[in-house]
Amino acid sequence: MKKTAVITGAGRRFGFELAKALLAEGYQLFAHYNSSRKGINELESLGATAVQADFTDLDSIQTMIQTINNATDSIDLLVNNASCFFDNETVNNDNNALAAVFQVHGMAPYLLINGLQTKLGQSKNGLVINITDIYADRPSTDYIAYCAAKAGLANMTQAFAKSLAPSVRVNAIQPGPILFLPEHDKEHRAQVLDETPLRVEGGLEPMIETVRFLRDNPFITGEAIKVDGGRGLMI
Repeated sequence: MKKTAVITGAGRRFGFELAKALLAEGYQLFAHYNSSRKGINELESLGATAVQADFTDLDSIQTMIQTINNATDSIDLLVNNASCFFDNETVNNDNNALAAVFQVHGMAPYLLINGLQTKLGQSKNGLVINITDIYADRPSTDYIAYCAAKAGLANMTQAFAKSLAPSVRVNAIQPGPILFLPEHDKEHRAQVLDETPLRVEGGLEPMIETVRFLRDNPFITGEAIKVDGGRGLMI
């Protein structure tokens, strides 16, 4: 029987590569996006079903949940990957940006887990993976709201792991320097790698392999796995 996965923020970077990997394994895939369809057209050409939702709009999230619930009998994997990354200056000067940080990283995952839990429970191995951050444990003073929101998602991971057991497992992945952004200059990259014990940019494959590990080990729930080259030891 074909397995079903839901990935939020599936149009780029980790979400996009994970979506392609799962499609190659034969999954039925619901690929969420907000406004940009970058990557989504390619995923659709590979067999994915695109679902649009603005995670700053609660009604939009509920519509997405209803669409997915109506389209499948069960869900094997939900990956809450969608993210927005704003520094202090941005959120201090834009209340919409401040609200978005907590809506995207907190309210949206809460509603999705809650709204899809019945279909997750219909799977023999229903699994939620929340993408948090190594800074959820040791916050950066430059991204206070972002770190607080990710810390909330980390706490939510443990709470849902307790409340949804034994039918659904809930875990988290804490990425570190897996893939630099285009705006990161050479000096920034060098500094980050100098503070990372393994001293390499991890790439996306280690993240994908961690998803597979959590999927294939049925005796893990409520855990957070750092995929960061050891950077969490240094911050």
